Amino acid sequence: MSILPVLSLAVSFLLTLLFLLSFWRKLKKYKLLPPGPAPIPLLGTPKYIGAHAASKYFPELSKKYGPIFTIWKLTDPVVVLCGYDVVKDALLNHGEEFSGRPVLPVLNKLTEGYSFPNTNGERWRQLRRFTISSLRNFGMGKKVMEKRVLDESRNLIRAVSEIGGKPFNPIMLLGGAVGNITSYALFGEHFDYQDPKLQELILTTRTFIMNAHSPLHELANTFPFLLDIPIFKQKIFKAGLDLQAFVKKYIEQHRQNLNPASPWDFIDYFLVKIKEEEHLTGGHFCETSLMMVVVDLLAAGMETTSSTLNFSLVVISSFPEVQVKVQQEIDEVTQSLRPPGIMDRAQMPYTNAVVHEIQRIFDLAPIAHYHALTKDTHFRGYTIPKGTTVIPFISSVLSDPSQWETPQEFNPGHFLDDKGKFRAKPAFMAFSAGKRICAGENLARMELFLFFCALLQKFTFTQPPGIERQDCKTLKLNKVKNRFFSELCAVPRSPPS
Repeated sequence: MSILPVLSLAVSFLLTLLFLLSFWRKLKKYKLLPPGPAPIPLLGTPKYIGAHAASKYFPELSKKYGPIFTIWKLTDPVVVLCGYDVVKDALLNHGEEFSGRPVLPVLNKLTEGYSFPNTNGERWRQLRRFTISSLRNFGMGKKVMEKRVLDESRNLIRAVSEIGGKPFNPIMLLGGAVGNITSYALFGEHFDYQDPKLQELILTTRTFIMNAHSPLHELANTFPFLLDIPIFKQKIFKAGLDLQAFVKKYIEQHRQNLNPASPWDFIDYFLVKIKEEEHLTGGHFCETSLMMVVVDLLAAGMETTSSTLNFSLVVISSFPEVQVKVQQEIDEVTQSLRPPGIMDRAQMPYTNAVVHEIQRIFDLAPIAHYHALTKDTHFRGYTIPKGTTVIPFISSVLSDPSQWETPQEFNPGHFLDDKGKFRAKPAFMAFSAGKRICAGENLARMELFLFFCALLQKFTFTQPPGIERQDCKTLKLNKVKNRFFSELCAVPRSPPS
């Protein structure tokens, strides 16, 4: 009998034993972590890993283990935070400790480490500070940007009017309107809605976002060696490289025409900054960082806002009595002589409440971006080591029964006091919270309110003929979401008498 099979078996046994001993030693190191489902040696808890698993499993895990629990990505722990009190405590009261980002292999390789929402340390601070200040320099969140959104609203209204009340899917027109606001700020360019360049930008950005949340991306982030296999590498990076190629053309045009004394848009500002710091060793401002920051701003600024607006129209078409009240409030404030502006928001509490409630139930980013501990942290009786990945489960905040009277229902009253005045809710974390809150929050809030009001002032949105209308009082969130990409009819309104 050959001794080779016996030796092979013995070696396999010893290697497995060493792996198991290493794994259990690691578990001992993490003995003060929050409780959670027992991990399978070396495999962790694969059932609970990935964005697809959050909505399905996190609520039941929270019921079993409490508002803080641990799942495992292979041999690495991932701490999940649930509910308003815990998420607020982490992101606001312990903001510095929870402000890190874990390394995501796909994004890190695609962006060469320059994706500013996912960087850490001084690079993140400098890129974020510069980005926010530059956007403010040409009106982000100010009167000049409001005027631009109102101008774009007129283009959107004209495009919807041309459909003549027939069923249509609004997602591309909304993408065009939001895309024009974003592209003007970044590139200094405005497009016709039928312009192939705008169509390309919308579709490429949407594909990039969808791929970033795909199972294939999650698999590659778990097993980074897949990024070295050509067939996987091509599928994983194609959408990101397409978007980078789109941005690179604009950077080249701007570099050739740059006037440092008079920067015109964000790319100009960034190119000037690159020239100012080109003598520095190890600086964070270069054309690679510029391209990645612009890609990040496109992804965050276009798809999220246009998707939320699209969902808003789906919801409002399902709740005709809510739509009527919004339109009445718009008419009372504007007398139909002008579109509503940001200053009108204080006099439109019901409309403001509806816009907020739509964002709450849409729950666009259930787990937001992953966070990571910047140092060993004692938090609510547990010790979480530096570098541990943390998931703030934003869905659990936006549906926390301690904060919302009817968390599973569409109810604008969540944002109204007993006198009908708008009330801000701290648990409204649709843009996350703390040091990593969305950098474009102010612009997104402005766009959502102004575009929504402009459309409701001119049109009544309905389901196409033949679609059975459900009882609005019992319509649940999942039913509304199932019609997210369905067609709508925009019926022109007659001016009030």
